[in-house]
Amino acid sequence: MRNRAGGLLKEAEAGRLSVITKHGHPAAIAVPFDASLLEQGIHRHLAVLLFKQHLATLAQAAKLGDLSIEAFLAVLKVSGVDVVDYSPKELGAELDALR
Repeated sequence: MRNRAGGLLKEAEAGRLSVITKHGHPAAIAVPFDASLLEQGIHRHLAVLLFKQHLATLAQAAKLGDLSIEAFLAVLKVSGVDVVDYSPKELGAELDALR
């Protein structure tokens, strides 16, 4: 951390969380500090970040935020996080599969 403090700050400013390790093992999580953190609390804020960064599924993030999936969907909506974010190619493949 001593050598990467600047990088951690840049990641936080970009809205990304970082895992800080000690001897290769996770020791801490650096979470961006913003209005969302204050409004939602750490569990829900972390759940939104993990979902947004594709590090947790919808069900996993809802559980972390101590919410039902329906309630977590509402939190994502208020947070401006898309629940479905297919690339055009992925969306085309999904639509082709339905035909």
